[in-house]
Amino acid sequence: MPEKETSEFVKGVEKPSKAFEDQWLAKLSQALDATVGREIRERVLEGSEELAASTNQEEIIDWTRRAIGLLDNLVDEEGRKRIMTACACHFPEQRLVPLRAKYEESKDLDTVHGMLRELFISDLKNVLKLDDRLIADILRWGWGVAGVKKGNLIVATKMPFQLRKHLEARDPKEKRYYYCHCPRIREAVKSSNPRLSTTYCYCGAGFYKDIWEKILQRPVGVEVLETVLDGGEVCRIAIYLPSESALRAMGRNRNNPIE
Repeated sequence: MPEKETSEFVKGVEKPSKAFEDQWLAKLSQALDATVGREIRERVLEGSEELAASTNQEEIIDWTRRAIGLLDNLVDEEGRKRIMTACACHFPEQRLVPLRAKYEESKDLDTVHGMLRELFISDLKNVLKLDDRLIADILRWGWGVAGVKKGNLIVATKMPFQLRKHLEARDPKEKRYYYCHCPRIREAVKSSNPRLSTTYCYCGAGFYKDIWEKILQRPVGVEVLETVLDGGEVCRIAIYLPSESALRAMGRNRNNPIE
């Protein structure tokens, strides 16, 4: 992956462009179609055609609040998760190729998790240019894309989007604002309006789901444990990896479908 693209990915998106908004709405539309069909898709997406990069952030949040509220009312929990995780931004696939190859060779989840952790540390050093002391703190706090692995459970705690501003802030609401990664609804963290449903945060959980499904080539479950959108101090995601026996069984079934 070119250095410029890597840097842009690691540093994230501060404000949504029209292209970003259009892409996100297109992913939502496709996921709704695939999961619940045209009628619910049209109800949820009503008014989205008026959203553009020039739209006031409060209007985007208001539309999103209404759309996710409809989703909560019309779709069951598993369906909502499936829809929202499909809207996620993705870790660059090219960077996962060596991890996928190592897993195919070794079938060792711990080794692959260690490689993902080293990739994260490299980005902290070479892209974000953080000093060793801060990197040690980030790892001690369990922040970052690799998360903390215990058996087949990984708990990933997102690193703050604006790291230094988050660390320097003293007001809890301000700290949560600088923490949030989503350019579409970040302003909602400090809004006095009714809270946006945390169903929306399964979009962020989809980032981790996609990483491990690309590595394992198998379905992976995720659960939002804590989110700043709901007043939490951090955003924590549980990633449920298939057990070794399940992975072996799925591998046999893929190679020998009649078994």
